[in-house]
Amino acid sequence: MVQLSRLLFSFSLLAAAVTTPVKRTVAQVEADIASISAQVTTLDNAIKAFPNTGGSLAAALAIHTDATTLESTLTQGTSDVTSTGAVSETDGRTLLNQVEAFEPTILDGLVQIAAKQPAFAALPISGIPALILQDLQTLKTDTVNFADALIANAPATLKTEATQLASNITSGFDTAIAAYE
Repeated sequence: MVQLSRLLFSFSLLAAAVTTPVKRTVAQVEADIASISAQVTTLDNAIKAFPNTGGSLAAALAIHTDATTLESTLTQGTSDVTSTGAVSETDGRTLLNQVEAFEPTILDGLVQIAAKQPAFAALPISGIPALILQDLQTLKTDTVNFADALIANAPATLKTEATQLASNITSGFDTAIAAYE
């Protein structure tokens, strides 16, 4: 009976260890933002490389692949930010600066993809604009979730600036989405 109790106690400890959420660190969030930044640059470069006329289906699908990779990273980043919890003023400033550094790249990609809607619509497979619309909508949702998590954990002194940054990016998504609706 004593051994059975020990065994059950051991299993309950193991189960608690497996189900307890792992607290993330600011360093992990910084790494997530660096990864997001790199993927935003990759996606922006793919969009810029897509010609205004005569683009290929392969290039359009590569953009879709880049978008889905970014979606996954944003989702993981949101999870890590949420697990990290509130951050200090210094850490909050560092994270905000990282995001501000690639804001122009995000906005450029959104302007470019909106402008290239006719090129995507001219491809021989008619579903590409719908696929891009879906990617834009999902990326917007994932970006808003990531921004909301960062804002929730930011010190009060940075919330207004972070909210404005998120608003600028959301507005860019709205414009790009409108081009495909």
